[in-house]
Amino acid sequence: MSIFDRFEHAVEKGVNSAFSRVFRSGIKPVDVTSAIRRALDDSVQEVSSDRVIAANHFTIHAAKADLDSLEADLDVLADEFSQQVTEHAASHGYALLGPVTIDFREDSTEMTGTLRVEAENRRGAAAPATASSASPEHPILDIGEEKWLLTEPVTVIGRGSEADIVVNDSGVSRRHLELRITPTGVIATDLGSTNGTYVEGHKIDAATLLDGNQIVIGRTRILFWTHPEEDGNQ
Repeated sequence: MSIFDRFEHAVEKGVNSAFSRVFRSGIKPVDVTSAIRRALDDSVQEVSSDRVIAANHFTIHAAKADLDSLEADLDVLADEFSQQVTEHAASHGYALLGPVTIDFREDSTEMTGTLRVEAENRRGAAAPATASSASPEHPILDIGEEKWLLTEPVTVIGRGSEADIVVNDSGVSRRHLELRITPTGVIATDLGSTNGTYVEGHKIDAATLLDGNQIVIGRTRILFWTHPEEDGNQ
């Protein structure tokens, strides 16, 4: 059974850990961060002697008054919490099955100053490469300061929220580029983008990628890796 087969089994098994905490003077962002990290650590499942997976989706249950006090900053906080989860997972060698997502949910059962975090696995077409090496079956992309592991046969990159990997670049179309893993290699296909897709400086409609290739969409540079010994060295 491959590591990704074991990952799939872990997804089917599911993670439904919860962490509760009470704060005396209402909830602050640092309190949420602490609770999410605790829920992340509690969600860890060992799938082999040297690999563990951890949850990547977190639902924060809190009272209406507490959420109202954070309302103006919820989107910014969700992005910040997601980044902190990714960094925490990487520092502990936790593998994730998809992008980190954070939801806030008003919960009438929670009193003001209380907080409950539920953690679960949600499989995605790409996941932060926190504990995995590149391979031909599961390449890694370097996009800015982020590394993404391709875990499904098809991954869409774009600016829109419907993309599997979202790129914050106004020069990138909402669904800009598709990467398809096939038995003979990974095929990059431009999805009719406005500004085109370039591989090693050449504009392409479709191209089979080689290890170390550079892809450019908009102003964003993507490095494509299929071998761990070369991953991230450039």
